[in-house]
Amino acid sequence: MTLSRRDVMRVVNQYIGVSGGYLGDFSYRTHADFYPEYCDLDIDPNTIEGTTRERFIEILSTAAPGDQAKILRGLIARFPIGGPGAPDTRTESLRDELLALAASLAGAPVVSTPSLRFDVAATSRALDDAEVLIASQGAGSALDRVHTAIHAYLREQAARANLSLEEGASITRAFKVLRQSHPKFATHAARQSDADSILKSLGSVLDKLNDLRNHASPAHPNPSLDEPEAMLAVHAARTILHYVDAKLGDGGQR
Repeated sequence: MTLSRRDVMRVVNQYIGVSGGYLGDFSYRTHADFYPEYCDLDIDPNTIEGTTRERFIEILSTAAPGDQAKILRGLIARFPIGGPGAPDTRTESLRDELLALAASLAGAPVVSTPSLRFDVAATSRALDDAEVLIASQGAGSALDRVHTAIHAYLREQAARANLSLEEGASITRAFKVLRQSHPKFATHAARQSDADSILKSLGSVLDKLNDLRNHASPAHPNPSLDEPEAMLAVHAARTILHYVDAKLGDGGQR
């Protein structure tokens, strides 16, 4: 996979923004600094003739897919949503599209950030933070925020259902209480025994996410997880959040 001409022009015009032939607030110097600082790429745009816009289009269009992914993630870190001079078209939806493109270009499986039926403020903030960290520093840096997102969500849903959950309950404990006591999980579907086995496995995933957050993320001074494994953990957490939100939202009270 590689970016199409349409993809490149959407990045230029809709995400970064163009004024007077120039790209965003890039000067020739800051454009040159962008690649090593935000993308970890040894690219010198000064070898290409033209405006910053023309140089950027040439670089992004001709880069290898993996480098295109790094450039997209670097742009999201360099040009945040709501930043100074941001065009109206620089939206969270477009950012998420670009992150999905970057994941595909890098050859990673894509599990999107959930669009939750239930509004849990702490979860939404943590998911937004995680997206920025993944784009700018890699998935390992986002494990703490992903953990916070799902932990806050599970605790809030237990509280809304008036389920007894002790102060300081772990993420694994919160999931177990929901699974065993929430009315939505009491319904029986086809092949329920198989579904129950999957749910128990998800509990094990959350337990390992807790371990990774405590021992293999920047939240604690331990060796970091390699990027593919860190992204696997992020995708697993997103999958669980997708599932729980869908299960509780099936005809449930908002």
